[in-house]
Amino acid sequence: MVVRILSIVFPLIVIAALGYFIGRRTPLNLVDANKLNMDVFLPALVFSALASKDFRVGEYATLALATFIVVIGSGLLGWAVARAAGIAGKTFVPPIMFNNCGNLGLPLAVLAFGEQALAPAVVMFVVSNFLHFSFGAWLLNHKTRLMTIWLVPSVFATILGLAVSAAGIELWPPLAQAIRMLGDVSIPLMLFALGVRLAGARYDSWRVGMIAALTRPLAGVALVLPLLLVLDLPVQQRALLLVFGALPPAVLNYMFAERYKQEPERVASMVMIGNLLAIVVLPLVLAVALP
Repeated sequence: MVVRILSIVFPLIVIAALGYFIGRRTPLNLVDANKLNMDVFLPALVFSALASKDFRVGEYATLALATFIVVIGSGLLGWAVARAAGIAGKTFVPPIMFNNCGNLGLPLAVLAFGEQALAPAVVMFVVSNFLHFSFGAWLLNHKTRLMTIWLVPSVFATILGLAVSAAGIELWPPLAQAIRMLGDVSIPLMLFALGVRLAGARYDSWRVGMIAALTRPLAGVALVLPLLLVLDLPVQQRALLLVFGALPPAVLNYMFAERYKQEPERVASMVMIGNLLAIVVLPLVLAVALP
């Protein structure tokens, strides 16, 4: 089991570590690369998974509901911890709500459970991503216009992919392959960019960072465990939901905090320490989740 878990986590660590060490040695500006990933490669990955002929929307409705409950419930628990610790809610709550289900969750799902796990992992990512770009943005800035969320490329790709799947449309195989190849760029680029981002993160506000790093997986797992008792989910989806609950804060939280000037240094510490702590937390969760 130890060797199996190591073989799952090792590729993720290697790619992120490569980004970290290159980022430490050579200042890199990945703004354009990250924008391409968010606007082209990630939407291609989402669309490819949802528009696949093997994807059935109804099979993942319960998983989508469970993901929604975990995300919102994590936010409520994060708000309670923030009040108890005297931390600004707008700073603390988003990193607890929105985990790294993109950069880390998608590759981890595929490596741990195989290619067939990509579709349910994408469903969880889509739910979390939709909430992040809607409620998460509104939380930081109440003037955010929620009606424009469909303009976000990954959200638009979700709507289009679901429409193609529901209509039973089968894409021309060369076109489907081209979209799949674009999507394949997304995961390693996300991991590499995560490493580069961590290389540039500051160690300020380490106390707040450690509180968030511990709260994020504890809150997620605490919410998932009772859900597994009451919801009828297939074995693989149960395992994926448990891993989802334990994921660290998303790097996107830092980008949102920077954009809305909501203590980005503190949020960077939460993201950095949380993702470093995941090296210990995720193998423990995988030991329970793997069949």
